[in-house]
Amino acid sequence: MRGELDFKAFCVEAYKAECGLSGKQVADAFEKFGVFDYLDEFYDVLHTLGRDRLIEDISKFIAARQ
Repeated sequence: MRGELDFKAFCVEAYKAECGLSGKQVADAFEKFGVFDYLDEFYDVLHTLGRDRLIEDISKFIAARQ
């Protein structure tokens, strides 16, 4: 559980830095588009990805839901 929480925080911070958004903007988008649920469901696979690949995957996930 702690590892999953740390992973979500890492994803928020990495996406925030990459996209130039505030933490609130990222958290709102992740909630709106179900990214947090996605990160929970596929944690076993996603936490093994590198930062760039992870951001790319999250970006594609969000784009598919807009």
